[in-house]
Amino acid sequence: MTRHVGKESRIRLMIAMCARAATVAAFAVTMSSIAASSLAAEANDSWREIANDAFNGRPLADGSPLITLEMPERAEDAAIVPVTMRTNLPPGDTRTLRSLTLVIDENPSPVAATFNVGPGVTMISTRVRVNSYTKVHLVAELSDDKLYVVDTYVKASGGCSAPMANNAEEAATKLGQIRFRQFAKTTAAPASVPREAQIMIRHPNNSGLQRDQVSLLYIPLYIVRQLRLWQGDQLILEMDGGISISENPNIRFSYLPNGASTFRAEAVDTEGHVFRGEWPVEPTM
Repeated sequence: MTRHVGKESRIRLMIAMCARAATVAAFAVTMSSIAASSLAAEANDSWREIANDAFNGRPLADGSPLITLEMPERAEDAAIVPVTMRTNLPPGDTRTLRSLTLVIDENPSPVAATFNVGPGVTMISTRVRVNSYTKVHLVAELSDDKLYVVDTYVKASGGCSAPMANNAEEAATKLGQIRFRQFAKTTAAPASVPREAQIMIRHPNNSGLQRDQVSLLYIPLYIVRQLRLWQGDQLILEMDGGISISENPNIRFSYLPNGASTFRAEAVDTEGHVFRGEWPVEPTM
């Protein structure tokens, strides 16, 4: 009889322990859900504040049918995260793109860059620094005077404080060198079909958050703050950049040939240096 009662007690004890474990697990799941909801709410509040400041309180419409933002879900190198921005206006839509603004919400200075564009620019790709796990927003202004937004999520950390890829002496010797490349069409097409080109500027683009590896002192902010590119006399791309643009800014973009014979570029950095370049337009066929 004693052994029978002991067995029943052990069974009741095991049931009670299982029930307690289930309760603890349920509590942990609930707290995790609450924490996730709280973080999501904070992220939404952060974005609303950023958007209100960056776009002066203008309304932002869902841009998912019209624009796309392509970034890796998990970055291989947080200091050079590739990003591609596109507009996807349907056939017959007479609106055109005016500007694209890239916002990396959790970066110390969230607005990475604003790109004002000319005719035929429907795609821009570049490389950015991402400082922590974050949402990234892309806001497009179209010729209807409205703003459209899409977002994605990127897992990366430490991009804004990552050391320079090149040492300071090497960077200084190549400072301001500009390379320009025009991509040939893969098939014969009329001049009205967009082409692509790429511009790269040698510049450390120091974020102000990096440390000198010897002295451990912070390296002062030093970035390309503006880049402008003309096809003949027509301005086709203008970038107002921030600290999130990676070292040696590199931009690839689409454009429409306008019959001009040259491309020319001008870049200005935060120390007032002006860098210029000019290149002949390659044949469209």
